[in-house]
Amino acid sequence: MIRVGVIFGGRSGEHEVSLRSAESVMRALDPAKYEVVPIGITHDGHWLAGEAMQMLEAGTGETTAVLFPPAPHSGALLAMNGRAETASTLDVVFPVLHGTYGEDGTIQGLLELADVPYVGAGVVGSAVGMDKAIFKQVMTANGLPILPWRLVQSHTWRKEPDRVLDALEAALPYPMFVKPANLGSSVGISKCQNRAELAAGLAEAAQYDRRLVVEQGAQVRELEVSVLGNEEPIASVVGEIRPRREFYDYVAKYVSDDSELLIPAPLDEATAEAIRALAVHVFQAVDCAGLARVDLMLDKVTGEVYVNEINTIPGFTSISMYPKLWQATGLSYSELLDKLIELAIERHDTKRQISFQLVS
Repeated sequence: MIRVGVIFGGRSGEHEVSLRSAESVMRALDPAKYEVVPIGITHDGHWLAGEAMQMLEAGTGETTAVLFPPAPHSGALLAMNGRAETASTLDVVFPVLHGTYGEDGTIQGLLELADVPYVGAGVVGSAVGMDKAIFKQVMTANGLPILPWRLVQSHTWRKEPDRVLDALEAALPYPMFVKPANLGSSVGISKCQNRAELAAGLAEAAQYDRRLVVEQGAQVRELEVSVLGNEEPIASVVGEIRPRREFYDYVAKYVSDDSELLIPAPLDEATAEAIRALAVHVFQAVDCAGLARVDLMLDKVTGEVYVNEINTIPGFTSISMYPKLWQATGLSYSELLDKLIELAIERHDTKRQISFQLVS
């Protein structure tokens, strides 16, 4: 039986989203194949084993404070009881940590040092996918289509707000979208129709990051593709989201269920295949692995397709698009989890064949 450490919670603004995703993952992991070890991370960064989900959700539960040391080959989860006892030994780790300190390469770096297999992208793919500004630069370097955008440093915005607003209005038409460069689940995102809303949007985003992305808005259809694999990734059917709110924000993704999800998206076959191929290209361009959801936009006026972003740890809740798209493609939720764990172990085995020392 494979012992799977499912890590959830964390220090980001997406802590609660992570709990919902992890609950779904742990319920769906086949108990005949896997022993699940829940590992919860509190808002202030403390790691807990045992009834970690109950503790993070309700503040009650039998838990043990634990530490995951970066010691190669052990996979040991140590109880912090003064004796460094092994609380559990993990065969593979399934990070279900959305956002900062989970999706940005930091937890992946720890798992690399510990030399334990883990689900999802590595340090580089995670970091690039998380940082919307660097991601856009990588898309441009690979000749992949994106909408016009500008980067704003939050300290510049606070110091010279009028100059920043003037520069943005000279460069981009309204509406504009303002986003923190390093955050997911549409946290801190604003759609701005005028100067006052732009100022408010920049102030909101600056609460979450020191770097802000401002994008040109357009009349688009919001499309999503789930990608799965390591060296030879494959794409799911294309899905479309038609939010009834102003745009597909945090509430639409995780709280309300009134957004219309079209799976598959109503597209002609040639367009759908081109979008699926583009999603795989995006996945490979950032050196992703395991899984990712690629978000794209189809311009309603011109028919052009643009890359929006990539999510290397997409939502896994009951209304999340990543598993829904695979289900529509013929892969059930539990089969998807099996495949992700298989890919994690496969990638780890491949890396172990690489020498990190000089070969004489």
